[in-house]
Amino acid sequence: MSETVKKVEELRLHDNDTGSADVQIVRLTTRIKQLTDHMSENKKDVSSRRGLLRMVARRRKLLDYLARTQPERYSQIIKSLGLRR
Repeated sequence: MSETVKKVEELRLHDNDTGSADVQIVRLTTRIKQLTDHMSENKKDVSSRRGLLRMVARRRKLLDYLARTQPERYSQIIKSLGLRR
């Protein structure tokens, strides 16, 4: 099982949870890591850089929402993913 699937199963709220902020943050974090690796090899890929920045902003908005509404879930997801905030 991949790392993303394990994290999603750990943080989802119920069995069919695919859209909660927690799950979206996990999926965005995985994609951000992939794009960061891509950008280290392809420094002139401006389109991917723009997409990466949009994903980072979206993840930041979701984290801000969680911090504002449910601080315990926010702290759990920060610890689980090892994010700096």
